[in-house]
Amino acid sequence: MKIDIRYFAWVRERIGHGHETVETEAATPAALIEELRGKGPHYAAAFEDMTALRVALDQELTEFSAPLSGAREVAFFPPMTGG
Repeated sequence: MKIDIRYFAWVRERIGHGHETVETEAATPAALIEELRGKGPHYAAAFEDMTALRVALDQELTEFSAPLSGAREVAFFPPMTGG
């Protein structure tokens, strides 16, 4: 399936761009991350510590174990703080 991926904040900085569309067989965001890590050192660095990341499917915060089926967009970003 094709899925749009958006990267925010330092994730975007490490990867070098904020958006891409990929073809994937991943069933979950965690599996998608494993595929992305294989794309090169920039991706490996961005996804080195999943505890420092959050994920959203179609703009709804979710877990890394959530099913990707039916999702059109995945977003990866660091935790946000208020102030």
